[in-house]
Amino acid sequence: MDVSTQGALAGKIALVAGATRGASRAMAVELGRAGATVYVTGRTTREKASEVGRSTETIEETAELVTAAGGTGIAVPTDHLEPQRVRELVERIDQAHGRLDLLINGVWGGDHLIEWPFGKKMWEYDLDRGLRMLRLGIDAHLITSRYALPLLTRRPGGLVIEVTDGTAEYNARYRDHLYFDLAKYAPIRLAFGLAEELRDLGCAAVSFSPGFLRSETMLEHYGVTEENWREAIEQEPNFCISESPAYVGRAVAALAADPERARWSGQSLSSGQLARVYGFTDLDGTQPDGWRFFMDHEAGKEPKEEDYR
Repeated sequence: MDVSTQGALAGKIALVAGATRGASRAMAVELGRAGATVYVTGRTTREKASEVGRSTETIEETAELVTAAGGTGIAVPTDHLEPQRVRELVERIDQAHGRLDLLINGVWGGDHLIEWPFGKKMWEYDLDRGLRMLRLGIDAHLITSRYALPLLTRRPGGLVIEVTDGTAEYNARYRDHLYFDLAKYAPIRLAFGLAEELRDLGCAAVSFSPGFLRSETMLEHYGVTEENWREAIEQEPNFCISESPAYVGRAVAALAADPERARWSGQSLSSGQLARVYGFTDLDGTQPDGWRFFMDHEAGKEPKEEDYR
């Protein structure tokens, strides 16, 4: 992580909703590395797995990683589709600290609901699976904001980060699956609207997207690890532009530590974009810009990996 963020978030209180694994787990860890107290929530605990069906990552483990990185990690099992549970979570944070400086709405857990191949008509997809995807990707975010924002706006400087898949520029195109398209565009619009509502309170909201993420699930899918991930390029050539979860976490930590972060309010951001501004790198010292790579690729260009790192 860029040294300028070391200790920059000491005394700050963050809530990372949906921090069981992947990008949100990495965000929580890097916020901890910057000195924050981080509440991490999710449905998979050491006692019970969520509908995603993965018991290998838990919120307790995430909290331990946050603490090991130098922050204070606090795991609170929470289903963010249950308003009462979310209200109790926020009340707990208020009672313990009286403040909330950063809310990361990273709840998703809908990948297992996606039906392949993409490109079918919306009426050919299972309705219950599609509606569940929208509940996870939209309703959970709205419920969390409804209860967390009164605490976050108690003092100026608060930041909301809506996590999605794809930048506003990229998602202007159709994502070839109506339910997925709606679920991933909604956080962009939600951040835009929240930015308007938060402005007079001195707070800000942005949407944020990782690039081609080397999540736990993706590494397993290709049969590789973080150490030998490049071996997967033979199966998927575009994996060359992939990025580690740590890179995503560093992006969010740098943004949260920026005293002028409000300049981004209402905008759609990505890890590759923020790397060019804040100077952090991925684990291998490069700065992958996945969305710029994919936009050029789909525009008919033949992007070379080295030009996007």
